[in-house]
Amino acid sequence: MWFVDALASGFQYPTDPGRLHLFRILYGTVCTLRFALALGQGGWNRFAPGSLSTHTAEQRYGPARARLLTGAYRPVLIARTVAAAALAAGLAPRAALVMVLAGAAMELCYLKSPNAVRYTLLTGACLLVAGDLGHGPAIEHGSSTANTWALCLLVLITTDVYWNSAWQKIRSPQFRTGLYLAQWVHTYTQVRDRLPYRGQHAIPGAVLRHMGNLTGRDVRLWRLVAATVITAEIALPPALLIEQTMPYAVAVGIVMHVAFTCLKPRQLITFSGLTTGSYTAFTP
Repeated sequence: MWFVDALASGFQYPTDPGRLHLFRILYGTVCTLRFALALGQGGWNRFAPGSLSTHTAEQRYGPARARLLTGAYRPVLIARTVAAAALAAGLAPRAALVMVLAGAAMELCYLKSPNAVRYTLLTGACLLVAGDLGHGPAIEHGSSTANTWALCLLVLITTDVYWNSAWQKIRSPQFRTGLYLAQWVHTYTQVRDRLPYRGQHAIPGAVLRHMGNLTGRDVRLWRLVAATVITAEIALPPALLIEQTMPYAVAVGIVMHVAFTCLKPRQLITFSGLTTGSYTAFTP
């Protein structure tokens, strides 16, 4: 297993630099999409004079710092979107990456639940320590130790995310029994027509019809879904590292993340995109 060999050699084990080149393209593409979506649904006017976000920033940081944040907000939105596109295209990738990370870090100043931002920063840091980010949209294959450390970091971060997520789900009786998912979907079926932004969710109609009534049967079905998700999150990291099981693990991971993203596409597209993108680091 290349990952064990890389650890044993002090990260001097040669790997294919093209693996990280591909992740850089995927990372830039996902960030471009995330940043572009952030301009809509009130994002551009988040810090308009008199808005709740402006008032909250003033209360949290004081008037002077709040003015710095609100003044820099729109220029940074534009700059980070351009930088993310440049990163995906391989144009001055390291400088573009620094701008992307700075633009993403700005969200820590105002988002209530910035988990996706933290994951963006962590995976971006893996690119930052890489020795070879590539140039242009081309993927250059070969054998080099330049990206071994970065690939190992990416594997560790993705593994930690999966296993920590599985542990939190195991500790939650509501999730483990399927009650949380059943209640969530049932509530959504009741209020979806009154939601301000219906595009925030993309749950298939068949799921709502057959698993959205909060009956005992529905809860049992969601319990099976919960057990499947927990098992998949535990098994995916080692399965991705083993050459014989990797194709199946990739397929399972993609299906699982597509299902996750249907719950809240705008919120989960970053996590799902970057996590499935990180599978390139597991390639033997």
